[in-house]
Amino acid sequence: MADIRISIDRGGTFCDVIAEIDGRDPLIFKLLSVDPSNYADAPTEAIRRVLEIAEGKPIPVGQRLDGSRIASCRVGTTVATNALLEHKGEKFAFITTQGFRDVCVIGDQSRPKLFALDVKKAEALHDTTIEVDERVTIEDYDLNPSPLDKKGELSDPNLVRIPSGEIIRILKPIDDDVVRDQLRQLQAQGYTSVAIALMHSLLYPDHENQVARLAREVGFKYVTTSSQSSPVMKLLNRSMSACSEAYLYPVIRRYVDGFESGFEVLPQRVEFMCSDGGLRQSHKFNGNEALLSGPAGGVVGIARSCFDSEENTPIIGFDMGGTSTDVSRFDGKYDHLTETTIAGRTINVPMLNISTVAAGGGSILFARNGLLVVGPESAGAHPGPACYRKGGPLTVTDANLFLGRLVLSSFPSIFGENANEPLDVQVVKEKFASLTAEFNSQTSQNLTPEEVALGFLNVANETMSRPIRNTTEARGFAPESHNLVTFGGAGGQHACSIAEKLGIKRILIHKWSSLLSAYGISQAELQLESSAPYAGTLHSEALEYVDKTYATLRTQISTELVAQGADEQSLVFDESLVLRYFGTDTTITISKPEDGDYATAFRDHHLREFAFNLTRDIIIDSIKVRGTGSAGNRAEEETPFKQLGEAYKAQSKYVSDETQSVYVDGTWREVQICRLEKVPKGSTVDGPALIIDKTQTIFVEPNFQAFILRSHVVLEKIQDSTFTSNELTQPEAINPIQLSVFAHRFMAIAEQMGNTLQRTSISTSIKERLDFSCAIFSPDGKLVANAPHIPIHLGSMQFAIQYQHRLWAGKLQPGDVLLTNHPQCGGTHLPDLTVVSPVFFGGAIVFYVASRGHHTDIGGKGITSMMPESKQLWEEGINIESLKIVSGGDFLEDDVVEAFAKAGRFPGCSATRRIRDNISDLRAQISSNQRGITLLNRLCDEFSLAVVHRYMYGIQENAEFAVREFFKRTAKEHPEPLTAVDFYDDGTAVQLKITIDPASGSAVYDFTGTGPQSWGNYNCPISITHSAIIYTIRCLVDVDIPLNEGCLAPVDIRVPKGSILNPSPTVAVCGSTLASQRVIDTIMRAFGRVAASQGCANSFGWGMGGRDPDTGEVVPGWSYGEALGGGAGAGPGWHGESAVNVHSTNTRNTDAEVIEKRTAVLVRRYEVRRGSGGRGRWRGGHGTIREIEARIPLKFSILSDRRVHSPYGLAGGLPGKTGVNYAFKFNEAGTLEKINLGGKAVINLLPGEIMQINTPGGGGWGTPEGGLEGEADI
Repeated sequence: MADIRISIDRGGTFCDVIAEIDGRDPLIFKLLSVDPSNYADAPTEAIRRVLEIAEGKPIPVGQRLDGSRIASCRVGTTVATNALLEHKGEKFAFITTQGFRDVCVIGDQSRPKLFALDVKKAEALHDTTIEVDERVTIEDYDLNPSPLDKKGELSDPNLVRIPSGEIIRILKPIDDDVVRDQLRQLQAQGYTSVAIALMHSLLYPDHENQVARLAREVGFKYVTTSSQSSPVMKLLNRSMSACSEAYLYPVIRRYVDGFESGFEVLPQRVEFMCSDGGLRQSHKFNGNEALLSGPAGGVVGIARSCFDSEENTPIIGFDMGGTSTDVSRFDGKYDHLTETTIAGRTINVPMLNISTVAAGGGSILFARNGLLVVGPESAGAHPGPACYRKGGPLTVTDANLFLGRLVLSSFPSIFGENANEPLDVQVVKEKFASLTAEFNSQTSQNLTPEEVALGFLNVANETMSRPIRNTTEARGFAPESHNLVTFGGAGGQHACSIAEKLGIKRILIHKWSSLLSAYGISQAELQLESSAPYAGTLHSEALEYVDKTYATLRTQISTELVAQGADEQSLVFDESLVLRYFGTDTTITISKPEDGDYATAFRDHHLREFAFNLTRDIIIDSIKVRGTGSAGNRAEEETPFKQLGEAYKAQSKYVSDETQSVYVDGTWREVQICRLEKVPKGSTVDGPALIIDKTQTIFVEPNFQAFILRSHVVLEKIQDSTFTSNELTQPEAINPIQLSVFAHRFMAIAEQMGNTLQRTSISTSIKERLDFSCAIFSPDGKLVANAPHIPIHLGSMQFAIQYQHRLWAGKLQPGDVLLTNHPQCGGTHLPDLTVVSPVFFGGAIVFYVASRGHHTDIGGKGITSMMPESKQLWEEGINIESLKIVSGGDFLEDDVVEAFAKAGRFPGCSATRRIRDNISDLRAQISSNQRGITLLNRLCDEFSLAVVHRYMYGIQENAEFAVREFFKRTAKEHPEPLTAVDFYDDGTAVQLKITIDPASGSAVYDFTGTGPQSWGNYNCPISITHSAIIYTIRCLVDVDIPLNEGCLAPVDIRVPKGSILNPSPTVAVCGSTLASQRVIDTIMRAFGRVAASQGCANSFGWGMGGRDPDTGEVVPGWSYGEALGGGAGAGPGWHGESAVNVHSTNTRNTDAEVIEKRTAVLVRRYEVRRGSGGRGRWRGGHGTIREIEARIPLKFSILSDRRVHSPYGLAGGLPGKTGVNYAFKFNEAGTLEKINLGGKAVINLLPGEIMQINTPGGGGWGTPEGGLEGEADI
């Protein structure tokens, strides 16, 4: 008889096991996930141990197991995640449309770490690529002022109407013979696996299916198509997902086959946990499905054990492990995402929404520049924390041990080199004493080791609270309206502190909290999701097709789930549409409403999450059905809330006679130790207390009370914390520990402003390309915290705030908002519109907050806001020194519209073509500022204004200290002045001399010798140079420091008036953000730390319409713009990264499919410009090639530099290649001729004509023995 059910979560360090045997208490235990000296596979070993106990006889390790008594074996595994992280997947070939061989290499062109000189993107997973000579596109385009009639008869055989009504044009069919030969060549090279991703295959999968059929016919063992494995819009996302599946699927198959080969007789059911929270039978388990296998079990665990549908309070899951912490949310329905980033790669398959932060028990503790820093580096399992006796560093775990928050006797003696010693408390004491001495030396304080250790925990808790706020507040939910569910090995030690920071009053901890993922796996059900693309407008006719598609998908899913063993009577279906507003990229999945009104449900959700709605058509992107079916094992969990009510009434206090010393409220206190097995159920335990069992430790803080229930421990806050550090109440004192916390709080506010702006904006430039920044300023307009969004905005915004502060002194009231973009008033270039809000508290302005966003169309002479030919400022569009756009909370829309319209009244100029988008984005910037105002007022309420201001200035002083220390170190290495010169393509010099005072750590940046302002648009407002300096300092310091006014306090910046870096008010400046790259190149050259990067942002755009220069008629139209990445510079020890945005900018590109969906062009080519990186011991990164073909008459523009002067190499390395821009236009004979456009050009192209941008490479570093080399693969 099959009477055993086993659930296993194989994590990174431990393998957690729950085994249920009829007639016995559950078996609960852990074993090491990897222990090759004792067993080959942890889950197999776990089953062996269970069977030994169940059968009462020894079973030798390695013997094949008899699984006939096992009714169900369920496994969550990290095998796929490890293969992805360690780059140990299957060798495979990537097959894509001609021109897109490097789609996965380029990615979205952003760099993952903003201030890292050694830029590293995630490597592409494929080993080789073949391009198929095929092509389809979408016949119409979204921005068409005169849309095509899509219902008419199609006479052209190359046109195909898909079910949504969208029309596809087949430009180039597939030649089977050619593709077959390409596949055979791959086979000859030893490939057995291919991933196929072709342009527009979501809407038209026929070509992908054709290539897949040929691959199977030729004999490929593994064939993955993007339209099947990841049915989403965007070639990049589908390609990444298909490649991930091809890379991981063979690994998963080998693991599953190996696992099952360990049985003489298989269990009745073998199932694996999937990333979407459902189970899959072993033979159906795929690669991408396994990526969040264990964490998904945790989400199911909190949902099954801690959510009560009657009580209905949503829950936040807080899973704190050794190296990271996972955060999730459940409100009665699982929150699925279709896009998740794992190991730097975006994977588009259904997964539960789980946010991960690099902070856990193993996070390393540092004292840096007078601040306490926790992680992101981790001690890992080896050497582990200092207390593990393997020479490890101090970690969060050590801080808890040192402060008495862990019970030493509850840990087995398994530490040290021989794995037979207890935790080492003494070495932890010694290391904290040493670290405290170092910190006191940095801060001139006299703190105790206990105060420092508690400070580290405070910083760690603040770090872990940030993703929880993002999971909730960024989506329109209040954290305080949730219950917190903590689990994982370290969650219970931090639960009360995290809850207090978030305003949460109740914490739920399940009896198996340290194995909750395994518990969730035991409670999971079989699930399957299937979808069909649509791409049409939401209307009644569409819903008829939707209902038919639902029925088809339900049948498919039912058949599959029943085949996997689901009870047909248990099947439940969730039918949903993936919807978005026309012209936007942000999709929302809406489950079928009871009244069938999808539009209202979509608008309600959009309003809650994004705080606005649009008067636009709603588009159906795809139709989805998710089926769920029971396969046994699921048991109804007893709700804790009824038991909690009984405990309230009983008020049975439990007091333990076992105690230990714990550092609480600034002193050591004897705190009771309550062993769970001894505490009567229904009892209460007052904090402070330690509650422990064999697998977890819970620290109950003084202002909390614990309720011990049958299956849960519930912690409830009974009063606000009354303990306040003396330093917080002293009028002038700065507590360096609190300084570290306030640094996090200010930065978190700026980040939340950014989250709000991104989610409430409408334009591609802000929402998708992330071309924006948000910041907080002191009451006199000096920078306090700038979230690291766009580097060129760092430091420059404070010029705008200080100008407005002086202009409006004494005239502003609560609810007022200002708009500015003029370069002489602190702007960078005109498209960057800055929205400024005063923050009032107690009737006075106590802060300013501001958001700066790039608007693609602001009017002017150009087809985009980045016009190559401008000579004077008025040509470049709207320019505003100061305009009140909100007065006392009322949005002054007429004034805003008039300001934009004014830009179109100058000779040859047009007003913006998309005024509604401009206004929507301005409203989003206002919402972003309002978020900052709310959070700053909350901070002042919490600590008092005097304290907040004290630490605001303290953080600026801390940044100044860190920069002065950097300059002192630099002066020792380079006592002589640092000098450099570089040139714009027109020959204008940027000359710099940096003189450092080694005693004070101050520096003079003298730009004397820099050339005069130009009759062009590369003139840089003075704020640009300040941004360049603060950015380069942060890069060169190479550790996290607060980004604020203090960074520039030690710097005397001298820029000649009338120079290109300090021009007059009327000159053109739209290229200034590109020109800033040369300022940064010059500074970096002076320090000699890295070769030049591409030195440009290659502002490329196209469009139609606007005011006709001859007739004056305003023609309806549109515009599109983008910045193109190039090569990064090499440095001592690294090759430069290829195809990446560098230095001043870090915007993402727009996917080729989205470009063709929205605008009337074909993206013909987007690949790495091989050979453009400078040679050397370390090669410079290569640039990119972007090729766009016009489908209708269009105006194109390119604004670029480094087309004459090459990006320099250093230490003997050669320069990178210059960029070059070409047009291919028809001559009289009807053939395309190649024309060099120079660096700055505007050109009209006819249908079939092409523009090609070749971006510069980065400079090389060093000459090795034996000559120049370093032609490393990209």
